Amino acid sequence: MAIQVIETGFADARIFVPDVFVDERGSFKETYSTAKYRALGLSDDFVQDSVSVSIRNVIRGLHYDPRMSKLVQVLRGEIFDAIVDIREGSQTYLRWEGFYLSAGNHRQLYVPKGFAHGFLALSDDVIFSYKHGALYDPATEGSIRWNDPKLAIAWPLHGEPLLSAKDRAAPTL
Repeated sequence: MAIQVIETGFADARIFVPDVFVDERGSFKETYSTAKYRALGLSDDFVQDSVSVSIRNVIRGLHYDPRMSKLVQVLRGEIFDAIVDIREGSQTYLRWEGFYLSAGNHRQLYVPKGFAHGFLALSDDVIFSYKHGALYDPATEGSIRWNDPKLAIAWPLHGEPLLSAKDRAAPTL
C-alpha cells in the first residue's frame, strides 16, 4: 500500500493519504503502520487513541499539550481542521493553517508537538479519530479561544458554534 504525502505551510506538519481499495462490498484502507509511516519520516510513538463524535457546528479546540503530537483523521463526515504553531522562536510562530478532512478524502493530518489544534464539524455526524504521541494529562493540557482575534482563524462557520464549557472559557493569547 502506498501513502501519498502532502506538504503544508509548516515544515513539520504534513497530510498523509493512504491508498483506499473499493469494490462492490465497500472499501478498505490501512490507517496506520509504524514501518510505513516511519519510512515517510514520522517517527512518533503513538501511545493513545481517542475518538470523538460531533454534530454540525461543534468546535473542539484550540487545544494543545507541549508533549503531544497527533495524527488525526475523519472516519465519518467532514471537518475544517485548524492548527496553530505556538512554538516560541519558530519562524511560523502564531501562524495558522486550515485543512478540510473528510471520510471521503481520507486525509490524515499530522500535528507536531508545539501546535494547538482544533476543528469545526461541517456535517451532521462526524466521527473523528486521534492518535496521540503522549498520554492525556489535564495538568499539561492548554487551550486558546477558538476565535482569538490575534489568530483570526477563518472558520467556515455557518450559524452559532457549539462549544464545551471549557472551550467557551478558554483564554485568548
